[in-house]
Amino acid sequence: MGAHPLVVDVTSAEHRVDRGTRRVLRGGVINMAGAVVSAALNLALIVAIARAFSQETAGLLFSATSVFLIMTAVANLGAPDGLVYFIARLRVFGRPGGVPALLRLAMGPAVVTASLVSVLLLVFADPLADALGPEEAAAYLRILALFLPFAVLTDTALAATRAHHDMSATVLVDRVGRPLAQLALVGMIALTGSVGLLALAWAGPYLPAAVLAWFWVGRLVRRSVPESVAVPPDDEGPVTPARFWAFSLPRALGGVAQMGVQRGGVVMVALLGGLSGAAVFTAATRIMVVGQFGTQAVLYAAQPRFVELLASEDHSGVRSLYQVGTAWLVCLNWPLYLSALVFAPEVMRLFGDAYATGAVVLATVCLGQLTGAVLGMGDLVLTMTGRTGLNLLNNLLSLLANVGVCLLLVPSHGAVGAAVALVIAVLVRKTLPLWQLRSLVALHPVSRPVLVAVGCALVWFGGLPLAVEAMTGGGLPALGISIAAGVLGHLASLWWLRDHLSLRSWR
Repeated sequence: MGAHPLVVDVTSAEHRVDRGTRRVLRGGVINMAGAVVSAALNLALIVAIARAFSQETAGLLFSATSVFLIMTAVANLGAPDGLVYFIARLRVFGRPGGVPALLRLAMGPAVVTASLVSVLLLVFADPLADALGPEEAAAYLRILALFLPFAVLTDTALAATRAHHDMSATVLVDRVGRPLAQLALVGMIALTGSVGLLALAWAGPYLPAAVLAWFWVGRLVRRSVPESVAVPPDDEGPVTPARFWAFSLPRALGGVAQMGVQRGGVVMVALLGGLSGAAVFTAATRIMVVGQFGTQAVLYAAQPRFVELLASEDHSGVRSLYQVGTAWLVCLNWPLYLSALVFAPEVMRLFGDAYATGAVVLATVCLGQLTGAVLGMGDLVLTMTGRTGLNLLNNLLSLLANVGVCLLLVPSHGAVGAAVALVIAVLVRKTLPLWQLRSLVALHPVSRPVLVAVGCALVWFGGLPLAVEAMTGGGLPALGISIAAGVLGHLASLWWLRDHLSLRSWR
């Protein structure tokens, strides 16, 4: 266990790892259930917007909401990650009574900053709107600005619930409730034709989400008990403001850079290639966003456990959880990306015939995400070691790569150039942490669980769809048959090979 063994826990290290893995898997299952629903709702939302409104209107909304999400990442100051990190450590060291003060320390500055950013977005809405083009852009940005503090409060409060290993709040409030409300409101707008209210329909649900998240975390804090009792390291002092923000602020900048990679391509295409191109790029990259729900389902569950293992210096447990978690990411995400890669033209037609040109963009994004899933969650492990400065550097390098390639390729290749830039940026962010962690804990994704997960996905969502397409000539029927057969075969294979994937730990 290292220099600071657990005092009360007298079980073996192997049993501790298995117990922690079981808890992570249970949390991941809860998150995954919400992720499936959320992915469907978000995809339905994009399809509804793409089909009900013109490409210019859809591109404007997608661009404006991308600005909103980037500003949200700026305004939260890294408080969500800081809360997960320090609350988990307080619980490990038997100090849950310090959580209320920590919440005040984190949420006050974050909400104040969000309010200031909201005011700035209101003031500078006109210059930003001029860059985007249409007259409605300023109204969209002003409406979104009003809800920015509620988005920050929601993210921060839900992070605190996850630090207590409660995943249900994130699922019910953010994964299901908010997108369901957005879809319902956008549907009403589509029926009434009030295009000017689209931004309100998209952002409005953040207000009730913030209220629910705040009350939820308050209930958890009142009932909180120590996770375990461990002897703290010699340098484990109280969580002072300086210590909290020294961890969180670099993570905030890293989060801004990461959000810039995820959403900046939409804005870059809008500025350099027009709103129609931005709409196509957004639709094509929705498959990546759907996959991110699966990724977050595992990451949110694993994040506090990584903190606990690292606090106890259980590097063997960290390595085991990293490899098992990578296998779970492959099990969840490869079926989606392989299916979309094989049937890219059919998937893009779901958004309308005008979006069929995005098939190459979709295929490019899928190839990048397949590789990213295999590389695992090294960036999360790096952050949970407290090395947020390195995490910031990695995300800035990733953002620079994305912007540089966009400037080089978008003017000539449009959305395809932005997709190439996105893939390069993701690979930069995924590979650097594995090299940087080599002196602390050597992480590599080559393991039996990962190889088993890759093999299952390739058979059922690579080989089978290609065979079906060859026999039927492709089209939506072939897509439906392949997915139905692939899901059944994939689930059966995972159950049969559950010991190799550590899935038995959930029982």
